[in-house]
Amino acid sequence: MQVLKRSRNIRMRAVAVVLVAASAFCGGTASAEDTTTTGNRVFFRGGYGQMLSDRAGELITDVYSKGNNATGGYHIGGGADFMLTKDLWGMFPGVALVGEIGLEFKRWSSSSVTNLDTVFNGGLPAKTQMTMFTASVAPKLKFRQGTDFQPWLIPAGLDFHVISPTSSQTNYLDIGVQFGGGAEFRVWKELWLGLDSRFHLASNQTNTVNNYWTAGIYGAIGF
Repeated sequence: MQVLKRSRNIRMRAVAVVLVAASAFCGGTASAEDTTTTGNRVFFRGGYGQMLSDRAGELITDVYSKGNNATGGYHIGGGADFMLTKDLWGMFPGVALVGEIGLEFKRWSSSSVTNLDTVFNGGLPAKTQMTMFTASVAPKLKFRQGTDFQPWLIPAGLDFHVISPTSSQTNYLDIGVQFGGGAEFRVWKELWLGLDSRFHLASNQTNTVNNYWTAGIYGAIGF
């Protein structure tokens, strides 16, 4: 019990040290304009994405032919940031905590292969579209509040995935966690542009490996 308590205290102190350092090096003095804004934003993003493992050799993707073996593709999505506190409840000036709700669609590179439709109907090989949809909820730490340049990170967020086509066991729902980081720059008033990179670790409850990463750009509007 003593060891557990000591370990818990060490972890809490480490988190506090990181936040203090981030506040010291990334903090900013609030401008007059910032005091009138809420910190809430709607964003739209897109870019490149890649699975860590392909889905080749499944019943529905390519009838076990391993023909649908590409892993790269694109992602598009959007969401909203809701400001919870601009200074971590008075503990760290310049470090905000927002709650992000996001939606994201991925279309992985797809190949023309023999699929179930062509097998049963005697047709020519056809393209089997490899896609994935993710809904997520995540906490996001934003640094340098009150300035025009604000880096941010997601320590851990919750993902809900839908894969298509379904797995060979006809499962299509999965859950996982995401980790991310990026930065945004104020272009004009409450119009922002940013860079975004994330890694998604799935629990693979579909009996397929659904881990992937994305990188891209986004635009945000404050409200």
